[in-house]
Amino acid sequence: MAPADEAELAAMVADAAARRAPLRIRGGGTRLALGRPSQAAAELSVARLGGVRLYEPGALTIVAAAGATVAEIEATLAAERQILPFEPMDHRRLLGTDGEPTIGGAAAVNASGPRRVQAGACRDLMLGVRFVDGRGRVVKNGGRVMKNVTGYDLVKLMAGAHGTLGVLTEIAFKVLPAPECAATLWLEGLEDETAIRAMSAALTSPWDVSAAAHLSGGPTMIRLEGLEGSVRARAERLRERLAAFGDVETAEEGPLSWRDVRDCAPFAGRPGAVWRVAARPSMAAAAVARLRAERPVEALYDWGGGLIWLLTPEQDDAGAALVRAAAEAAQGHATLVRASDAVRAAVGAFHPRPGADALAAGLRARFDPAGVLNPGLMAS
Repeated sequence: MAPADEAELAAMVADAAARRAPLRIRGGGTRLALGRPSQAAAELSVARLGGVRLYEPGALTIVAAAGATVAEIEATLAAERQILPFEPMDHRRLLGTDGEPTIGGAAAVNASGPRRVQAGACRDLMLGVRFVDGRGRVVKNGGRVMKNVTGYDLVKLMAGAHGTLGVLTEIAFKVLPAPECAATLWLEGLEDETAIRAMSAALTSPWDVSAAAHLSGGPTMIRLEGLEGSVRARAERLRERLAAFGDVETAEEGPLSWRDVRDCAPFAGRPGAVWRVAARPSMAAAAVARLRAERPVEALYDWGGGLIWLLTPEQDDAGAALVRAAAEAAQGHATLVRASDAVRAAVGAFHPRPGADALAAGLRARFDPAGVLNPGLMAS
C-alpha cells in the first residue's frame, strides 16, 4: 500500500480501522528492525509522499513531506549552507538494512546524533506536524515558524512514537547555519570513568562544545564548531583545561569520525545484541562496570555519557534484565536496538516503565482505538 497523497493515505487507514486490519508503517525501510517484530500483515508505505514543501532559509525553517529522504533535505540545506541541527542517525550500518532513510522515519524514532548536547534532540527542533491518526483523520499540530508553537506538546509526542499514534505526512523543522569549520580534540587511553570526567569538564566549560564521545578502550573525542578563528581560540583554551587528563591532540576529525559515533559504527557487522541506554552521565561508567562484572560488554558513550551504546552477547531474559537493572541504577532506561527476531519478541525492545507505559497505552487508545498502527511494536 503506497498512497500518492495524504487524502489517499487517510482513506487507507480509515478502511484498515473499519476492518481492524493491522498496518506496518514504512518510510525508507532502514529502521524496520527497531522494536518488536511486526504483528501486521499489510505494509503502508509513505515513500511516495516526498519532497520539500517549503524552505525559508532566512526564517531557518524547512517543511518536508514524511517520505522525503534525509539526503534530499540535507542537500537542499547545504545549498544555503544550513544543516539539520540534530544530526539524525543513519541506522543502515548498524542494522544491516538498505534503502534511504526518510525524514518521517527520523522523526518517528526521534533520531538524534552527537550534536544533541548543544542543539537539542530531533523533537526539540520539530516545529509542527501533519499526520493521519488511527481513525483516518488528518491532524495538523504546531506551526511552520518558531513563533508559532501552538500544540507543541503533541508535536513532541509524535517524535519517538514509532508511528503508533499516527502516520506522519509532513514535518516542519528549525534549521541552523552550517558551521564554517570544526576541530576535534582527542585523548587516548582513558578509563571510562576518567573519560566521562574529561567530557564533563569540556561540556561545562564556556567554550561551546558541540559533541563529546568516548569508546571504551579507544579515544575520547571533543568537538568544537563555528567560525575558524573562534574554533582555533576555543580549542587552545580547551586543550589547557583537558591537559590534566592526558595528552590532547587536535585534528579536523578524531580516530573515529563523528559519523561513526552518530551511527554506532564500531558495533556494525559484529555478532551480539546492541542496546541504547539513556543514563545520568555521572553514573554511566559505574553502570557499565556493573554489567561487565556479569557478562562481556563493549561500550560507546555519546552525549558526554548521557547515551551509552552497548554490545553484549545475544540476550535471554536474564541478560536483558541485567542491562535494564544497570540502566535503572544510572537513573535511565535501556532500549534493545539490534537482536534476532526471536530475542526481540521474547524480551521486548523497550524498557518497562509502569507509569509511562500506562500513559502511552492511553494515548494509543485515543489516537488509534482500533489498534491498527504498528500494533505490538512498543510493547515491553
